[in-house]
Amino acid sequence: MNHEDKLDRLAQVAVHVGLGLARGQELVMTSPLEAAPLARRITEHAYKAGASFVTTLFTDDESTLLRFRYAPDESFDCAPGWLYDGIAAAFRSGAARLAITGADPALLANEDPAKVGRANLATSKAYRPALELITRHEINWTIVACATAAWARRVFPDQPECAAIGRLWEAIFAASRCDQPDPVSAWRKHDAQLRERADRMNAKRYAALHFQAPGTDLTVGLADDHRWMGGGTRAGNGIDCIPNLPTEEIFTTPHKDRVEGTVRSTKPLSYQGALIENIAVRFEEGRVVQANASNGEATLQRMLDSDEGARRLGEVALVPHSSPIASSGLLFWNTLFDENAASHIALGQAYSTCIQNGDALTPEELSKRGANESLIHVDWMIGSKTMNIDGITSQGTAEPLMRNGDWI
Repeated sequence: MNHEDKLDRLAQVAVHVGLGLARGQELVMTSPLEAAPLARRITEHAYKAGASFVTTLFTDDESTLLRFRYAPDESFDCAPGWLYDGIAAAFRSGAARLAITGADPALLANEDPAKVGRANLATSKAYRPALELITRHEINWTIVACATAAWARRVFPDQPECAAIGRLWEAIFAASRCDQPDPVSAWRKHDAQLRERADRMNAKRYAALHFQAPGTDLTVGLADDHRWMGGGTRAGNGIDCIPNLPTEEIFTTPHKDRVEGTVRSTKPLSYQGALIENIAVRFEEGRVVQANASNGEATLQRMLDSDEGARRLGEVALVPHSSPIASSGLLFWNTLFDENAASHIALGQAYSTCIQNGDALTPEELSKRGANESLIHVDWMIGSKTMNIDGITSQGTAEPLMRNGDWI
């Protein structure tokens, strides 16, 4: 099977498995310029599936850098609200959302952290109406990846650029199950396995999780009426989708006020073009009260200062160290992949769908159950082959869930 065949399979998986695109539905897609060949394949299969219209918004790393080099200072407190309002309006009218990821993980690493933080905050505020529809799973959405030169150089720094891009594509195809004879059937089987694991956790009704590893001793209380999810989900519009391709996690909503202890990251975080490495934080009563990083600490601090909810957890996810992505031995420098190689937590906005009947609850009712609210939702990895995790029952009994990074 050649590259073009696998690329076509990835597009089919994105439309039919990731989105579950319905006949007559619009699609709003975002994509790096370098991903245009994949975006075109997705557009083709979307129309073959009956899409009424496909709108693609391309981003350009070089144009982003030009802003940081030449724009006036006041530019960094601005965002195109009209554009994000239009995206939210499209979602409210029934459009699906697809994002192609592949930007340079370190695009803004050498730029002024203050400007990066201000620009991210302005974008987060403008994007909030659309983000709420996504985190509430009101629409069907998914994210897929495209190998780009800058990303490939980061993953395979010792390889010639052409070889690095080829190796990254093969890793993407493997993780997305596009190298299998019938990738759609393979995804259906994998989806069922993740849902079964989530069902087991829902049957347990743990009150908290306890994470232990070098540098980590963290207790994460779980939200009242929390619900574990994994693999696909049924969106509020009635369409089944798998939001992340690939995915190896089961996840739920922590209680925003019941997180205690210390935790260290096990993989770097690429956040809005800036790299944050070796994160170490301490929680008290659910809130980050101390945070450090060996690289990108200024960006981390500005992220935490986005709003009050940015210092509290909105997601906790469990991923076995034996997952195919972890077993590849690659550090992807991309959250879509690295979060599926390790258990992780997310600062910021919670998913209302991880609360029983959460989509029918008001923000006040969700908060009462422990769901966090924020402008951001940022995943970072804490799992490893040395991680042990216990489930804590409502009576305070600890039951082993993972040992040395894997389910027992």
